[in-house]
Amino acid sequence: MALTDFDLVLFGGSGDLSMRKLLPAMYARDVANDLPQTARIICVGRNDISQEEFLQTVDSTAKPHVKKLVEEGWAKFVKRIVYVSLNATDAATYPALVEALRNDDKITRVYYLATPPHLFAQICDNLAAAGLATANSRVVLEKPLGRDLESAKQINFEVGKVFAESQIYRIDHYLGKETVQNLLALRFGNILFEPLWRREWISDVQITIAEKIGVGNRMGYYDTSGALRDMLQNHLLQLLCIVAMEPPTSIAPDAVRDAKLQVLRSLKRFTPTTLAQNIVRGQYRAGHVDGKAVPSYRDEPDAPQQSRTETFVAMKAEIDTWRWAGVPFYLRTGKRMAGGLAEIVVRFKQIPHSIFNQPTSSFQPNSLVIRLQPDEGLSLNLMAKTPGDSMRLKQAELELDFREQFKTPRMDAYERLLLDVLRGQLTLFMRGDELEAAWEWVEPILDHWDQEDSVPIPYSAGTWGPAAASALIGRDGLQWREEALPED
Repeated sequence: MALTDFDLVLFGGSGDLSMRKLLPAMYARDVANDLPQTARIICVGRNDISQEEFLQTVDSTAKPHVKKLVEEGWAKFVKRIVYVSLNATDAATYPALVEALRNDDKITRVYYLATPPHLFAQICDNLAAAGLATANSRVVLEKPLGRDLESAKQINFEVGKVFAESQIYRIDHYLGKETVQNLLALRFGNILFEPLWRREWISDVQITIAEKIGVGNRMGYYDTSGALRDMLQNHLLQLLCIVAMEPPTSIAPDAVRDAKLQVLRSLKRFTPTTLAQNIVRGQYRAGHVDGKAVPSYRDEPDAPQQSRTETFVAMKAEIDTWRWAGVPFYLRTGKRMAGGLAEIVVRFKQIPHSIFNQPTSSFQPNSLVIRLQPDEGLSLNLMAKTPGDSMRLKQAELELDFREQFKTPRMDAYERLLLDVLRGQLTLFMRGDELEAAWEWVEPILDHWDQEDSVPIPYSAGTWGPAAASALIGRDGLQWREEALPED
């Protein structure tokens, strides 16, 4: 679908997200000829600097993050950028934005709030007061979308006073990854898997988002958030929803989001007893990553010395539906891990009987591995005969590498999601009731940790987290994927 003319307004236009992700993403779509000739990007910031000074900042800060840079294309792209200096919380400064925007009802206006969430309501109110919240405008909300259920509801309420739900785009960049969308294609575009996509045939599901990096320069945010709020409440739960949802009636936005909402509402709630048994939280200590010594979380710059913020969470979740009753979903995320990866592993049940001169215990169960990063692709692990004159079986992989299979250029997540916003396509964005349902499930965990004054279990940087995480899944006779891989 071709894009109509637009003005994209980036609040926080000089911030880290705009420079590292949003401007490079828009450049990529510009050189791909996706953007209308007259479309513009208006960067809003507090600094009282000139247009030329801001473009110098863009050159020095955003340009290094561009992939496949073409100088001619970059020179053309920066001509789209307009800098507007204003105080986002001061309505008296918004005439500068009014003046910068084109007064044409045919032009789509997108307001991307790459700001802390406590500014969302004030910015939306100021846009309305300035007459800028029109029927042809949209607002994008960057995470974190609250820190608990009450604050999430407040954000929904305040933004909803200005913009209709159909104008609100709550972004989760994991849903823009090609592999996540291919998961929809895999399930609902093929007859092969859907009949097996249920408790009778699936043993367990593992969803992991592991990072080698530490907190970096995000300590101010991260220490008040932690892994549960930062990663699990949004990214991992969204991936779980796509894996577990019932077939939607169509790919239309509300059909997909209705199906995801039902998953969130069907997640079994934790009690204090089951929570202690089924959730592990950890915090990294000093260790080695890729052979280099790295400090503990508490020794990172600006870290509180007695911080109890978790940098690792592993849990066993269950979905109370006919399709999934009794199937454990293991969710795991952490920083300073042994590897950087994001993947979904669907493991099927073991064969009931071996006709070969091997016990079933020597067989690896069939599994489907959906890799989101670092290399997007799919692997189907099967048992196959090894070469030779004996009937000996060993695990083999059927591999689909998207880069090799499809030679067309690939978009990164922000490229795809920004195009969807500009096209008015809501399928890959959270609806307000989805956001609240996720917080309703997560909040009792946070409350329990606060009430019990719990302390994260230490784990060495460069490992796969606390030993308790292996014990969590081991109680069910299972292993995390990296622990279960057969030795060469």
